Amino acid sequence: MKNKKIETQIIHGNKQYPFTGPVVYPIYQTSNFRFKNSSIASRYSKGDESVFVYSRIHNPTVNQLEQKFTELYDNKATLFCSGMAAISTTILALCKSDEEILTIPNLYGGTYHYFNEVLPKFKIDIKTFEPNSLEDLLYLITPKTRIVYFETPTNPTINLVDIQKLVKIVKKIEKEYNKKIYTILDNTFATILNQNPFKYGVDIVIESTTKYLGGHSDLIGGLVVSSNNTAQKIKNLRKYTGSIMEPFTAFLLDRSLKTFLFRVKQQNQNAIELAKALEKHRNIIRVLYPGLKSHPNHELAKKQMRGFGGMLTIEVVGGLKNAIKFCNNLKLAVNAMSLGGVETSVSIPVLSSHIGLTKSELTRQGVTEGMVRISTGIENIVDLIQDFYQSLNKLK
Repeated sequence: MKNKKIETQIIHGNKQYPFTGPVVYPIYQTSNFRFKNSSIASRYSKGDESVFVYSRIHNPTVNQLEQKFTELYDNKATLFCSGMAAISTTILALCKSDEEILTIPNLYGGTYHYFNEVLPKFKIDIKTFEPNSLEDLLYLITPKTRIVYFETPTNPTINLVDIQKLVKIVKKIEKEYNKKIYTILDNTFATILNQNPFKYGVDIVIESTTKYLGGHSDLIGGLVVSSNNTAQKIKNLRKYTGSIMEPFTAFLLDRSLKTFLFRVKQQNQNAIELAKALEKHRNIIRVLYPGLKSHPNHELAKKQMRGFGGMLTIEVVGGLKNAIKFCNNLKLAVNAMSLGGVETSVSIPVLSSHIGLTKSELTRQGVTEGMVRISTGIENIVDLIQDFYQSLNKLK
C-alpha cells in the first residue's frame, strides 16, 4: 500500500508480511553473523550494505525499525544508543575543526555542556543567536558556519523558534556563500506527531527516543533523520564510535511506537487542561505552555505545530525552596529527571537538566530557581489537577 496514514505507519512501517512467520519482528541478539560462503563477505567488502556482518555496524532488529522511522518521517532514519550519542555523532560527522555552530541560548543542559565544554576541544566554535531576532543570522553566519542548531519548543522554558523563517534565512546565506549550512532541530519536546520540521525545510531532525517515542521510561536511545547522503555520513561515523542502538532496545522501541500516537494525543489533552487549571492558582507566578493564549508565541505555535505537546513549565512563588517543597508533596506525579513517559513527572531544571550552569547562564536562558518542568502523562486529568492543587496549597 502507498500513502499509508500515520496510524498504519507506526504499526507496520513500509512492509506487510503476508507469509507465515512471527507477528513481532524478532530480536537478533548476536554480536556477528555467519556467512554461507566467502562470496557473501566479498559482497560486503565491495560495499553491499544488505550483508550483515557485526552488530556494531548494523543489525536486522535495528534496521527494520530504522526503515519504519524512515517511512514515518519520509527521510532516512539512523538510530543511536542515546539522544546525546545522536547529537554528538551528527555534529562530528558534519562539522570539523575551525568551523562554527550557531545555536540558541535555550538548550537542553546536556547539549549546552557538550557545545560549550567539549566541542571547543575540537576547535569548533560556538556562537549564539536570539530566537526572537532571527534577522541577526544575516550577519552572524560567516563562511566558517557549518551548522545552525536549535530546539523548539525549548527545554525547559517552552520558547518557540519560527522554523520557516530561520530556514529561509539560512538558505539565503547558503546561496551567497555557495556552501552547505545544515539546519538541525531537536524535535524531542514536540515529536513528529505535533510538529514536522521537514515541512519547513529543516535538514536534520533529532529526537531522544528515550522520551515520547519510547514513552514508558524503560529505554534510552536517539534518532537522527536526514537525507540519504547526510545519513550515510552520520552512519559512517556511528560505525566507529560504536554508538548504534542495541537490538533489545530497538525491540522495546518498536513495541512502544505502536502506541505512540494514542499516548501523545492523551498527553496533549492533559497538558492543555492542566496548564489552564494551574494558571488560576494563587501560588503560580506563570505557566509556560504554547497552547495557552497567554504564551508569547501562541500564534506561532498555531502556525507550525499540529498539537501543543505534553510539556509545560511553571514558576512557583518562593523560588527554589518552594519548588522543592512542591515537588516533594506531590502524590501522583513522579519527581524524576526524564520526560515523555505515560506517568506524569516533574523536575526542577536548576537541579536536573541545567545543573552546573552559572547564574548568568541561567539568566540568559530564562531559567529561574522557582521553575518546575512538567511532563504530563496519561492519567485521569481530574486526579492530576487535584494532586497539583493539594501540593500548591501547602506553599506559603
